[in-house]
This record gives sequence, structure tokens and C-alpha cells, in this order.
Amino acid sequence: MKINKILVFLSISSCVLLFSSCVKREVRNINATGKNIICFGDSITFGYGANPGEDYPTALAKLVDTPVINAGVDGDTTIQALKRLDTDVLAKEPRLVIVEFCGNDFLKKVPKEVTIKNLNEIIDRIQAKGAMVALVDISAGLFLREYRLAFTKLAKEKETIFIPAVLNKIITNPSMKSDFFHPNGRGYKIVAQRIFQKIEPYINRKK
Repeated sequence: MKINKILVFLSISSCVLLFSSCVKREVRNINATGKNIICFGDSITFGYGANPGEDYPTALAKLVDTPVINAGVDGDTTIQALKRLDTDVLAKEPRLVIVEFCGNDFLKKVPKEVTIKNLNEIIDRIQAKGAMVALVDISAGLFLREYRLAFTKLAKEKETIFIPAVLNKIITNPSMKSDFFHPNGRGYKIVAQRIFQKIEPYINRKK
């Protein structure tokens, strides 16, 4: 009898976990009415290391039925991103903004606390405009792990879509990258697919 109760408990627990994993994350501005998906980021968004048209926003545009705008600038930090947020993002009728920064902050020794503070402001201003936000984590394994932990917390606090470890198994695979860090066209296509998988529950799949 005791064994049967344990089995029933385990069965119920498994169902609860399965149900929980299928429930969409609570995302602010889920009913956003903007017209565009804006990919706002640095060289990873810009498409450094790939041929023209092989960047991830271009690949993403083939998977969704919402116009996609590439607002990536090679070398940008979160400090520079804040300066162009109005013109490159908020003025372009965003429905969803995919935010990808931190690599250049790390390389240029911007304190992590400043990076998180800047991202906090970027997210606040986008959400105040009525758009959803997807926060991209470019960590891989131990590389930038401290940022991954901070981004996980920030995404939960701000109710954004969270896209973890988007470069995982790409920057360690020579066939998928153009240099020590940047993907090539093949790698960016995988980045686009990973991002699409996370944002798809909140947008319409292209027919």
C-alpha cells in the first residue's frame, strides 16, 4: 500500500513538472501591438564574420511573419547602446526587441554592475514603449558565466523572454565560427533557430 502511494505521488509530481515546463514564461507586454522585431545588439547581431545576408536577423526573418530589423553595431557596449536606443529601436515601432550585449563590455572592462544597470535601463525604456523584450545570453560553459547568472536574474525580475547560452557549442566548433568568438553563416543560422524557439510562443510562426 505504501509503495502504491509513493508511485502515485511520483506520477503526480512528474505531471506537474511536465505541465510547468509547457507553460509560457510570464512576459511583460505580451499583447504588444508594434509592427517590427528589432534585433538590438553588437557584432553578434550585426553579423560580424559572415557574408552579407548571413547574419542571424536575416535568418530569423525567414522563420517569422513579422518584419525583422537588424540594429546591431559592431563593437557596441551597453553604454553606446543607450545612446542610440531612441533612434535605432524606440522610433521603429517595436513589437519585440531582442537585446544582445555584454561581450564588448567584458572586453573593454566595463564593470559588470554597470553593464547590468545599463541593460536594466534599456529594458525599462523598451517596455515603457509597450514592446516585449527578449534578453540574449552569449555565455558558453564557464565563459561569461557570471553574466549568465546576472542575466537570468534580470530577465526574471523584468519579465522578459530569456534566451540562454545562444553560442553554446558554436564557439567551440571551428566549422561554425569565423574567428575565436564570432559565428560564421552556418553558426548564425543556428543562433537564429535558438532565438526563434524561445520567441515563437509569443509571436506567430510563418505559414
